[in-house]
This record gives sequence, C-alpha cells and structure tokens, in this order.
Amino acid sequence: MTDVRERTAAVKHRARALGFSAVGIADAQDRGEDAVRLRQWLDRGYAASMRWMERRTTERGDPSVLLPGIRSIIVVSMNYFEPTPVPDDGPKISRYARGDDYHGVMGNRMTEFVRWLEEVVPGTTSKWYVDTGPVMEKPWAQRAGIGWIGKHTTLIAHEDGSWVFLGVVLTTAELAPDEPAVDRCGSCTACIDACPTGAIVEPYVLDAGKCIAYLTIEHRGPFDPDSEASLDGWIFGCDVCQDVCPWNAKRAHPTAEAAFAPRSVTVAPDAEFLSGLDEQHFAELFAGTPVLRAKAAGMQRNCLAYRRGLRPR
Repeated sequence: MTDVRERTAAVKHRARALGFSAVGIADAQDRGEDAVRLRQWLDRGYAASMRWMERRTTERGDPSVLLPGIRSIIVVSMNYFEPTPVPDDGPKISRYARGDDYHGVMGNRMTEFVRWLEEVVPGTTSKWYVDTGPVMEKPWAQRAGIGWIGKHTTLIAHEDGSWVFLGVVLTTAELAPDEPAVDRCGSCTACIDACPTGAIVEPYVLDAGKCIAYLTIEHRGPFDPDSEASLDGWIFGCDVCQDVCPWNAKRAHPTAEAAFAPRSVTVAPDAEFLSGLDEQHFAELFAGTPVLRAKAAGMQRNCLAYRRGLRPR
C-alpha cells in the first residue's frame, strides 16, 4: 500500500471497524508549545502530589525520543457516555468508572490495530499508548482533528462531546494529517462557574490539587477540612464540569460499547458498606473497573468523608 491517501483511508477504516468512535492523524513534527506549557504548569505546582508528571518530560514534549523515525501520530477516541444520572441524594462515582477499565478495553484493540498497521505498511514500526505513557494525548487529539481542549482541560470531541477515552499510536508510517480542530468554547464559562472547588483557576488551566477527581483518586492520606467540605457527594472522580458543558448537552449519546455498561455497585454505591471494606473485598467488588485506582484505603476515606458530610454541623 504505497499511496499515502489510500493508506490513510485504510487506517481510518480499520480503526472504525475495531470500534473506535473517531480517528484522526497528526504530523509528528507539529509539536507546538506542549513542552513549554507543561513546564509552566508543573512550576506552578498544579500537579499536586503527582510527582510522576515531572518524570520523562523530554519524551512528553518530543515523541521522537519514544520512537525514532516517527512520522505520524494516529489518535483514536472511544465514547463511554452512560446516561444513568448520578444520584441527587447519594454518593457518586464518575461515569468513566462505572464499567470495565478502559485501559484493557482499548488496549486490546490498540494491539490489534498496530499489528495490522505494521503488516499493511511493511518496514514500519508503531507504538501505542492509552493513558499509560509519556504522551500528551489531548494536544495530539486536537492536532489530529478529533476535538479541542476545553476550558476545563478535557478534550471535547466533535462527535461525542467530552465523554471519550483517547488512544495514541506513534508510527513511522507516512500518513496524511488532518486539519487541527478549532476551539469552540467561545465565551462560555459554564465549567469554570460550576466547579465546586474552583479547581479551574483560569480558562484551560487546572489546579489538580483542588480537583475532586484528584482528591478522591490520586490523593493519598487524609483530607484537609476545606477539601473534605467541598467534595459535593463524590466518592470517586467528578463529572460536574462535563455535566454542565453545553456541547455535551448537544452531542452526548449513549456508548455502544457493552464493556462500559454500568454495574450496580458503581451506579448506586452504598457509602456505609463501602467504608467498611478491606482490601480483599474491595478488590473483588470492583474487579476490572477503574475504581481500583483509589485502593481500599482511599475508598474508605472517601466514604467516611461523605458520611460525615451528612451529619449536622
């Protein structure tokens, strides 16, 4: 397959056939100011305790370090929107964590996709990532035309809104790049206004240390009083900025991926029950879901904080 346009069309067809919602291609040399913006964000302390963000910054800014000879970057997305609303008067778990862990769901297909790509374009090499390597998925997704990075710093896909997972393939194959996506947030500040903790400190800048998703998942140890008071009922993750996004109101539609179907324990969690789980029972109950990221100790802390919030002060 020597014609670049024919090869590009085949790549997109194959990605769609594997169940990805959208696929776009970026020129690997078009790196923008990613490394500079990342450094500025880190220097402002907005990564909080996520010290791993400071490692491998060279690779994050320059994908050729990860794959010498790289020519193209393929970005795929997968819609995970599950329309069952979060409870108004109960503990809440983010929609992305209601079903099977996306790392496995997407990873299996990415492996198949890369294997196919190396067969149809002999002599090329490719590497894939799904939120597990030093690759800045969102900027590449914007350059590949999938969508734009919203003011809440989450990618808003044209077809599915922000309820998407992203996968990236670095490849030495030459492909025709797509036009970058245009920012369509305009003057809207719905996500900034709605954030319970003020974590979106300015448009397109998130202070992770204030974000409920960070606090309930990545943060280890006890909450400080101010953080605990602002959790807004969330015991794993937070969807507030996405729930209020007007683009989501227009474009969000239920996922067709059966693996992302919710489980009863994630749609209607019982905080009293969960706050008493040990590591073994926690692992059994949430096996195969992203909720495992919090660990039993984190879930206990989150649920106890939720229960304390129900008591009169």
